[in-house]
Amino acid sequence: MFVDRIKIYVKAGNGGNGCISFLREKYLPKGGPNGGNGGSGSSVILRADKSRDSLVELKYQQHVTAKSGEPGQGSDKHGATAEDLVVLVPPGTLVMDLENDCYEVADLDEPGAEVLVAQGGLGGRGNKSFATSTNRAPRKATPGGPGEERTLLLELKTIADAGLVGYPNAGKSTLLKAISDAQPKTASYPFTTLHPMVGVIEFEDYTRMTVADIPGLIEGASENVGLGHYFLRHIERTKVLVYVLDMACTDGRKPWVDLGSLKEELEIYKEGMTQRPSIIIANKMDEDISEDMLKELKSKTDIPIYPTVAELKEGTSEMIGELRALINQENEKIKAGKQEKLKNVYQSGDKLVVDLEVDDDDDFF
Repeated sequence: MFVDRIKIYVKAGNGGNGCISFLREKYLPKGGPNGGNGGSGSSVILRADKSRDSLVELKYQQHVTAKSGEPGQGSDKHGATAEDLVVLVPPGTLVMDLENDCYEVADLDEPGAEVLVAQGGLGGRGNKSFATSTNRAPRKATPGGPGEERTLLLELKTIADAGLVGYPNAGKSTLLKAISDAQPKTASYPFTTLHPMVGVIEFEDYTRMTVADIPGLIEGASENVGLGHYFLRHIERTKVLVYVLDMACTDGRKPWVDLGSLKEELEIYKEGMTQRPSIIIANKMDEDISEDMLKELKSKTDIPIYPTVAELKEGTSEMIGELRALINQENEKIKAGKQEKLKNVYQSGDKLVVDLEVDDDDDFF
């Protein structure tokens, strides 16, 4: 089961209560206060972990409750602080606060990124901490503080170097199967792919690139027709777009019409998305009509086109090389952008001053 959107309730642990106690020994019948403080409650932390690729585990644990701190005891014993509760989620998880108009709490866009979503309650003070020179036997202690409670919406946006975009039945899953280690289900009917699948292509120099098969789009996807937003959000983080077009016109549509419709849906969903580096996979080139369709397509677009027969793995090697080059170019741009931002970081006395101009949708931090 693949789950990429879920609501969870998180409750941090309460702090332990402070203790009221006095030293009582054989020769000290009226000893001083010795009540210890309570321990702090456990906080709830969400952490992106590369071993996760779905939010399915949280589907069966939507109420996340952390442990409370231990109460203080006599003999100056402080209660134990509860260990923080770390919940693992897939990289690419967006965390939003449902009780605050879906305010974005954090974007866990790379492995290891984490965010504290609920602070544990502080431990209460024992009576020893209230002792003063004028009040040597305080009979006062405080209860532990409550842990934070929040209702969160977690939304997974697939992270991949490239995203396969196309209509149902265009051959995206077959292509992914042909070029990577992924084993998606393939069949000759629409919507075989119901959730994103990421394939990994490894090279001899030990580098790799990831390609995501996005479920087929239909007209009106940008308006959420046919689960459009459910699918489209998984394209947002890809660096390169790969349009997969059916050159055999299996469903009676011309490939250049499909290309125009796909670009329109992407642009309506998020302005500027179609400006990303792109290539076209002209698939199903083994059909009689395909050559004529290819000639017409070439006359209508300047996007690089790679004729393929994905089912037979024909024409895929050249395409992989071009895709790798585009992804490397984008990685260099991202690296250069980060270095440019760091130029404005300088040391001022003992204080580190950062002078950055960050766009709203900048994912640098």
